[in-house]
Amino acid sequence: MKYRLFVPGLLALALFIAACAPPPVLRNDKLLNDISLVTDDPCEAPCWNGITPGETRWTDALTIVEDDARMTDPETRTAENGPAIGAQWSKVDGDMCCQMVSEDGETVSFISLSLAPEITVEGVLSAQGAPAYALGAPVTDDQAVIYLFYPERSFIVVVFVAGANAELLPTSEVIGALYATPKDMDLTVKTSKLHAWEGYAAFSTYSADAPDEAFEVTPEVTLTPTPGG
Repeated sequence: MKYRLFVPGLLALALFIAACAPPPVLRNDKLLNDISLVTDDPCEAPCWNGITPGETRWTDALTIVEDDARMTDPETRTAENGPAIGAQWSKVDGDMCCQMVSEDGETVSFISLSLAPEITVEGVLSAQGAPAYALGAPVTDDQAVIYLFYPERSFIVVVFVAGANAELLPTSEVIGALYATPKDMDLTVKTSKLHAWEGYAAFSTYSADAPDEAFEVTPEVTLTPTPGG
């Protein structure tokens, strides 16, 4: 697995996860139990569990995960070419939930978490403020996700809605989070089509399939494919 392809394509990775076959059950109590986006405990996003992309050494981050009683020991894999390394792990007695990547093999670049549905959008907005952008992706007829972008804080919140005909509500459940470096978050915004945050609204307000003129943010630059990727 070439982990280097996952960074800085945060949105590409998120949309890939949403489109995986067979379709996942997004509201899953066997995923990681973590409410730190509401409590800021033990640290504020984009720090998670004492790990901050762009700052925390890879070896220190692995130790933190290994010592966390909620999670199994991480399985690590290195890139086929270059120094990049990645790790993934599961909730104890649960399902695969989490991924962490280092581009240079020295410092954490990216963390992706799939969360049990314990907190709501309303709770996150109360703790973190309103996001700048949002983007929705359908998964199945009765499952969809809306990504809430916090570019100045370098993280993305993943929210469940009951399909493309549903609405984003204060009670909509948070089922994931992605934490990145400022550099990678900036590049993600500059290479994506995004809707400006308009508050609680129908899924269609934030749909990734909207006409180009409906997006407030459009790509400023185009990523060049990595040879062999």
